[in-house]
Amino acid sequence: MNKRRPYVRPMGGWWRKSPYFIEYMVHEGTALFVAAYAFALLFGLWRLSQGEAAWNGFIAALRSPWSVLCHLILFLMIGYHSYTWFKIMPRTLPPLIIGGKRVSAAAITAGGFIAALLASLALLGIAWGISQ
Repeated sequence: MNKRRPYVRPMGGWWRKSPYFIEYMVHEGTALFVAAYAFALLFGLWRLSQGEAAWNGFIAALRSPWSVLCHLILFLMIGYHSYTWFKIMPRTLPPLIIGGKRVSAAAITAGGFIAALLASLALLGIAWGISQ
């Protein structure tokens, strides 16, 4: 019989030893808040399909203090999720070369933020035009 003990790889908490993995796990955790908000929007769409009374009840529920607090927390978590998404984006893209030079990570991140801002402003303008 072999008297050597087999190697047992440690399984718990390995990701807590690296700041990169901690940030990654927090980023992945905030995805749950994105999913929660998606379900809230789907619930609103379902209430809208049920008629005006159901929709008005949904809107009234959104105006409650608990709902406002919940949406504030969701807004902060989704904002952090978006920030870390744009921060991770240059690391996950293949090298981007324009004019024979590699585009810096900071330029890719800034470009992502600017594109998101412009898209948000365009959607806000469309929504504002529809409501007028």
